[in-house]
Amino acid sequence: MQSGRKKTTLTPLKDIMESILKDPRLPFNPDDARIWSVWDEVVGPSISRNAQPLWIKGGRLRVKVTDPIWLQELGFLKQNIKDKLNEKLGRDAVRDIEFRLNLR
Repeated sequence: MQSGRKKTTLTPLKDIMESILKDPRLPFNPDDARIWSVWDEVVGPSISRNAQPLWIKGGRLRVKVTDPIWLQELGFLKQNIKDKLNEKLGRDAVRDIEFRLNLR
């Protein structure tokens, strides 16, 4: 006995994800995720131990910082970090960086 349903082909999840991530209406750019993979190399081990990216949206990158001294120091390095990130990413992904004290 047949159920009367048409047999359909399944769409691979890879194809579905690719079409979703190419949608220009997304609230983020999937290419921005590369920031996490290049962060340590761009800022170096000392800064990386004390500051990590939290999120990026609309070109604004928020970075959590371990203590007030690093917060102040990174404020002076902000432009340099932004320039290096954009150079490494090959585009102007980061327009501004907000350093925030990581209050647990």
